[in-house]
Amino acid sequence: MELRTGRSAAVILGCLTLGASAVAGPVMSARLAADGQVDITEDGKPVLRYNYRTIEPGERLKEIAAPNLIYARPRSDYIHPLYGFEGEELTRDLPVDHPHHRGIYWAWPETKYGEEMGDLHALQRVFARPTGKLKTRSGRTYAEIQAENLWQWEDREPIVRETATIRAYRTGPSGRFIDLTFRFEGLKAGVSIARRGTNLYGGLNMRMNENRGQSIRFHTDEPDHQPRAAWAEMHGAFAAATHPTSVIVMQHPKNPAYPGDWVQYPELNWYQPTFPAPDTRWPLPPGTALTLRYRLWIRSGAPVEEGAAAARWKEFAAGKTPK
Repeated sequence: MELRTGRSAAVILGCLTLGASAVAGPVMSARLAADGQVDITEDGKPVLRYNYRTIEPGERLKEIAAPNLIYARPRSDYIHPLYGFEGEELTRDLPVDHPHHRGIYWAWPETKYGEEMGDLHALQRVFARPTGKLKTRSGRTYAEIQAENLWQWEDREPIVRETATIRAYRTGPSGRFIDLTFRFEGLKAGVSIARRGTNLYGGLNMRMNENRGQSIRFHTDEPDHQPRAAWAEMHGAFAAATHPTSVIVMQHPKNPAYPGDWVQYPELNWYQPTFPAPDTRWPLPPGTALTLRYRLWIRSGAPVEEGAAAARWKEFAAGKTPK
C-alpha cells in the first residue's frame, strides 16, 4: 500500500498498527503526526521526523533546474529533519543541486533486478514504499519506530521487503543516541545491491545541512586491533545555533563486510559508511535477509575526543544502552 501526501489522516490511521508503552507521561514519545509522518520528541521537543508517507516534491520543483528534475521524484522512508539541541535542523532534504538527496536514508545507486539496473539512491526505477505496517513505542528511556516498506520495481513489483527500526534514547550527559537497524529480505530472484561503480558511495547516506566551520573525520582501527572500532564525525555550527554540534555515526561490528569504507563529499555536507565492500555486489535472494546496524551520537560543543568515541563505540558493539 502506498501512502502519499494529500490523502486524509483517517485513511492513514486506518492503515497503521500503532503500539505504545503504558508508561504515564513518557519523556520520549513517537507519535503519528497529522500529515501521516512519525515524529519522535523528548519532553515535547523535536528529536527527528521519520518520513514514512510518500512525499511529493510540490512547489520545490520550481526551484530545480530542468536537467535535475528527473531526480526530484516522490520519496519516502528516510529521516528528516534530524534536530540539534537548539531546534536546528541538522539534515537537508530535496536540495536543488541533488534533489534526490533526502536527509538520512539507506539506499543503493546500483540496485539490480535480473539484467536490469535501477537506482534506489537517485530514485530511478526502484522505490521504497510504505506498506502501512508501522509500530511505535514511547517511554521514559527511549522512543522507537518500526516500519515496513517494499522496494517496488518501476513502482509496481515488490522485490525486497525492508524493516526499518529507529530508536532514540533520552538525552544524557554525553548527548543523544539513536540506533538504526535495517533488515532487507529478498522477494524475487536476481536482486543485488552495490555502490556507485561498485566502489564509490552507497549504503547509509547522510546529507547534512550547511554548517559553519565544518570538519569531517573518520576513524577505523587497524585490522589487528580487537575489538576494531569504526566511527566518523561531522562537526560544525548548524543554522543559528549558539553552539556547534557533532553528529557521529558508528558501524556495528556484526555488519557483513565490516568495517565499511568511509566516503565524504564536504562540498555537499555529506559523509557515510558504505556497504558493501568495494568491487562487490551483495545478493538478496528470496528467503534470506541482510541486517545492518548503526548508532548516531549527537552532542553539543567541541569535537569528540578519541577516547570518548572509543568508549561509546564499545557500548554499542556490546549491545549496551547508551549513557
